[in-house]
Amino acid sequence: MVVQVREGLLTPHPAPPGTPPRVLVATAVPAERDAVAGALTGIPGLDVLAVGVGPAAAAAGTATALARAAAADRPYGLVVSAGIGGGFVPHAPVGSLVVADEITVADLGAETPDGFAPVTELGFGAVTHRPPRSLVRGAADACGAATGTVLTVSTVTGSAARAAELRARHPRALAEAMEGFGVAEAAALHGLPVLEVRAVSNPVGPRDRAAWRIGDALTALSDAFGKFAPVLRSCTTHD
Repeated sequence: MVVQVREGLLTPHPAPPGTPPRVLVATAVPAERDAVAGALTGIPGLDVLAVGVGPAAAAAGTATALARAAAADRPYGLVVSAGIGGGFVPHAPVGSLVVADEITVADLGAETPDGFAPVTELGFGAVTHRPPRSLVRGAADACGAATGTVLTVSTVTGSAARAAELRARHPRALAEAMEGFGVAEAAALHGLPVLEVRAVSNPVGPRDRAAWRIGDALTALSDAFGKFAPVLRSCTTHD
């Protein structure tokens, strides 16, 4: 796992050796929460919470949940950002699943005469979190997901031009959503590893609501968690 070292990191409280980590799954909205929770019925140690739409709400909601759990002496050992999202065709078609091996914020930075500059090029901040490789492989293998970069955006892409621009800047991008980086920032603050899972409901590009398959994507998300929940419970959180 690649961890950003920054001031203010809280000290994690690992589970005793041999004890499966408690897992917090953070979704944006209740429909995603219910899809995931339905697949986890009867499995202890996996909690699902709808934390809000967008990176700021996701970071605040996730950080609050992690702090409350730690204060109650029931800390989490792993955080998962989960939900539906847009897929970059043809690499991630509608109905497919993506597990992020990089969680990257795509629009945190500045417009310059030479184009977009990420916040890291301005001399501060972070733009990418990398989940544990073994966990990414295990989750992807369990549900047949593709692995690659999942972009976090504050404004959902609505044109072919912006979709092409994002792919040019992030050639490994498979999907975009609005919460992953916020969830990852909260996890990093608590010294915890993070994973992101997306079920593709629509292509990234021109908005065509008639072509969206939200119900199918929610079903795919639920099926995925049903398959890799044991991976989450048995994982080691460090490579």
